[in-house]
Amino acid sequence: MQTAASIGDKYRDAWSRFATGVSVITTLEPDGSVHGMTASSVTSASLDPPLVLAVIGETRQSHVLIENSGRFGMSILDESQSDIALHFASPAEKRGDLDASSLTDLEGMPVISGSIAAMNCRVTAAHTAGDHTVFIGEVEYIQVDDGNPLVWFQRQFGGFSDASNSEDSDS
Repeated sequence: MQTAASIGDKYRDAWSRFATGVSVITTLEPDGSVHGMTASSVTSASLDPPLVLAVIGETRQSHVLIENSGRFGMSILDESQSDIALHFASPAEKRGDLDASSLTDLEGMPVISGSIAAMNCRVTAAHTAGDHTVFIGEVEYIQVDDGNPLVWFQRQFGGFSDASNSEDSDS
């Protein structure tokens, strides 16, 4: 039987091989300032009503802020926004200032400007899952724009390439 440490390392390595989009979860601090975190553990859950899942570690500051406010924003990043993903992936105390133009308001919730999609969500349920909480949010406002997704694969950011549209294709 593998040790817990061995499984933990292999578990992280295995999931690094799962290509996923990159999002930023945003919420407001009690003083009204913006707080956010980079997240790849998000997914669509339902169309009717429109529900999303955001899985957040219990030790993250975002966790307590979302738990207390009952609201969060979700921005699906464009491939040109790896700098924003890195900003929100850094510990809050180590972040520099974010350019104010990087944020916009979506009906009272800050979201990332230029993202390919942004949502303002109201928490409808929260479920503990190990050392994380699965927040289920009902999408109350949504904005969709053009662009290509920022992708996270093997602990690196990248873009999406549609091989069927490649000029090098033989078809």
